[in-house]
Amino acid sequence: MTSQNTVNALREALKISPDNVPLREHLAQILMSLGQLEDAEQEYRHALLLEPQEIKLKLGLAKAFFEQGKHSQSSVIIEELVKGSDTPAYAYLLYARLLLNSGAVQQAANQYFCAIEIDRSLADKNFAELLGIEEDSNTTEESIPQKIRAYANKNNGNINNGNINDSNIVSNRLESSSTSFSDVGGMDRVKEEIRLKIIYPLTQSELYKAYGKTIGGGILLYGPPGCGKTYLARATAGEINSSFIAVGINDVLDMWLGNSERNLHSIFEQARYNQPCVIFFDEVDALAANRTDLRQSSSRMVINQFLAELDGAKSSNQGVLTLAATNAPWSLDGAFRRPGRFDRIIFIPPPDLEARTAILKLLCRDKPVDSIDYECISKKTENYSGADLKAVIDLAVERKLQEAIRIGVPKPLITKDLIVAAKAVKPSTKEWFQTARNYALYANETGLYDDVLKYLKMK
Repeated sequence: MTSQNTVNALREALKISPDNVPLREHLAQILMSLGQLEDAEQEYRHALLLEPQEIKLKLGLAKAFFEQGKHSQSSVIIEELVKGSDTPAYAYLLYARLLLNSGAVQQAANQYFCAIEIDRSLADKNFAELLGIEEDSNTTEESIPQKIRAYANKNNGNINNGNINDSNIVSNRLESSSTSFSDVGGMDRVKEEIRLKIIYPLTQSELYKAYGKTIGGGILLYGPPGCGKTYLARATAGEINSSFIAVGINDVLDMWLGNSERNLHSIFEQARYNQPCVIFFDEVDALAANRTDLRQSSSRMVINQFLAELDGAKSSNQGVLTLAATNAPWSLDGAFRRPGRFDRIIFIPPPDLEARTAILKLLCRDKPVDSIDYECISKKTENYSGADLKAVIDLAVERKLQEAIRIGVPKPLITKDLIVAAKAVKPSTKEWFQTARNYALYANETGLYDDVLKYLKMK
């Protein structure tokens, strides 16, 4: 039986037993050997839907990606595999090839050594020569740096002038959030907007398709610090039971030219592979500053890359949900507010009376308390952020601990304890509103800060 006949026979068998994973894996392997890489990719994807944690299937899909030149997608899978305790030797070899392709020669050589240490049969003389390793010599990991210069010369010196940067391939840890909206006190209007933009498209997908609405998009949360923007993003991921990637400035910015853009691309590629996925950019103004205020062209390139990723210029963002938070929306480049990017901009004010009551109850639920009048405390904490309320509880607990140490008997928190603590904590939001008020009054041509004016009762 010819190989193509085998493929046809396996396809017929899968019509009868579509959930037979070994059969589907065998078909994928044969398709790979025939060079039918896209078909092999689809078979591996189907098999992974049935057994998402199977290492052999992940490795097969990574190889299919690599052979098609989809190196970013392959890297996302391989980076996950090499973190495990039972990593196959071939995963290290494939990782070495990916790293070499990106210019990270020393890292590639290290991964190559890992591969052949586990399985000597994977030794590849031609690949070793590219790494500057002589297979018949006593080359060790310590001698690799001296050989990198030769590789750089072969490639016109295009390895950061001989400097190898460990962040050529970014590894972003996927999280699964256990937080949900029930853990977020108040903010009902904001929660409903997030449901309409992010949650309902997933839970009511057929209804959204009927109206031509796609799954994905971006929401920008802005407001004074400490009002729950980051917590709300994690709760959103928990509501839809999706993967969650929290992105900080240090995950993106890099001293080497071009690496910041590559890091940003890698983050979005990981989200696309693990969809549905929520990417959360905290303090996004550091990555999306107004380009007219920037002096360095490298910073402009990062912003351009960010905009291209949000647009999904080369890869679809279907199922990729982007949340960002900032305390300084006036510092963002206006291009980020264009429809299709961060097209829903939500003001997160300090919690109102009901929300403060709910937050205080949540903060006290695991602590010893006795008949606390939460509403009374809420009335005395106007303009307090969620972080300010937490500071009130922490201070009350500390004072209660001091008392317990002194008398030797622990006592529960009472209303008076929280009232006394609240008097010692000043609301941190007032300074922010002084700045925001000026922008809302004198730089509000688009109506972006109308919610701020409404909150300040100036409109």
